[in-house]
Amino acid sequence: MPQNKDTGAEGNRFGRDCGKKIATLLKATKLNTTSNECEFNGQRVVIKCARVKTNSVAVTHRMLEGLQAVLGVFQQEDGSYTVFRLPTEVYRTNMRLTPSRGASEGQVNRSVFEQHGTGLGVFRVS
Repeated sequence: MPQNKDTGAEGNRFGRDCGKKIATLLKATKLNTTSNECEFNGQRVVIKCARVKTNSVAVTHRMLEGLQAVLGVFQQEDGSYTVFRLPTEVYRTNMRLTPSRGASEGQVNRSVFEQHGTGLGVFRVS
């Protein structure tokens, strides 16, 4: 189903809320209130969350420039979330452009995080 203004806004709310909760569980320090950029284990990262039926996450090219890694958070069928750390070099190598009209974004599939990322654990988010 294509995204519209309402579903896009809901996805944005979900991502920010889920990212904030995952940051707390990982003991990552949020760097601002406008994104899920954090300091995690001495590195600048962004936390990107996907619901169970979503198979990719996207990061703008501009944001990617200042990061050491992307933390991909993927909801599982049982409602838990699996978190993977993917270095920006690997993210950049595997990204494809999105149809976004704003700042150009690059999407990376869940399978790339699973195959090339480092698993950080499975979490329950309430």
